[in-house]
Amino acid sequence: MIVTILGASGFIGQALVAALTARGDTVRTASLRDPARAAAATDGSDVVVNLAGAPVAERWTEDRKREIARSRTDLPHAYLAALERVANRPGGYVSASAVGYYGISRTATFTETSPPGDDFLARVCVAWETEAQRARALGMRVAILRTGLVLGSQGGALARLLPLFRSGLGGPVASGDQWYSWIHLDDQIGLYLLAIDGYDGVLNATAPNPVTNHAFTRALAAAVRRPALLPAPEFALKLVFGEGAYVITEGQRVLPAAALAAGYAFRYPEVTAACASLV
Repeated sequence: MIVTILGASGFIGQALVAALTARGDTVRTASLRDPARAAAATDGSDVVVNLAGAPVAERWTEDRKREIARSRTDLPHAYLAALERVANRPGGYVSASAVGYYGISRTATFTETSPPGDDFLARVCVAWETEAQRARALGMRVAILRTGLVLGSQGGALARLLPLFRSGLGGPVASGDQWYSWIHLDDQIGLYLLAIDGYDGVLNATAPNPVTNHAFTRALAAAVRRPALLPAPEFALKLVFGEGAYVITEGQRVLPAAALAAGYAFRYPEVTAACASLV
């Protein structure tokens, strides 16, 4: 199989390239910063995977918010418009999205059939997925992965947290009661392979057992064998991330109903084993 990956240089992209190469697929990479060139690079591929998007874990200025949205809507729109002129289009379009689609809640449980929220990230995710669905008009199968907190030792949130926890400086975030819908990197890649190989529709890329921040903190502290008593107060996070702090201080309880129905067997369904495997 020939797979083109847009945004292959990131944390998930590098792992996906390695997994595809290991199983014998041919991998092409392209940047969505030049949509026309990316479309040309896709010619003859079986599947294209769009992982591109500006980082969210930075201070949210108005310029940053515009870039977060533009990279997930305007650039895919231009790419698919250019893809209309490609003779040998892929049969499948796999797009990243995020559990931010559902908005935030401390009481609700969300599955793939739940309605979207109405905060900034939810609106971005809705627009992101709307652009991805445009690929159907080009005769392409569409799969969308709504990703949660990806745990991997070489990148993402865990790579930032590990030095703190290993130094005994870790602790709960804000109240600690917010839900973290997490997933081990191995399972994240496993779900992308499921999508590449033919899944059609939306998948929540989250483990089947989401946990509160308190429970996540205990699991990571146990894995590194250090105490985790120093909380990160909400006001401090707002100083660092501005409006975007709510992504850390709030959350949502998301279940991977579609993946389980499709028969996917999670390698790491429990956060304690996931953290232990990574440290």
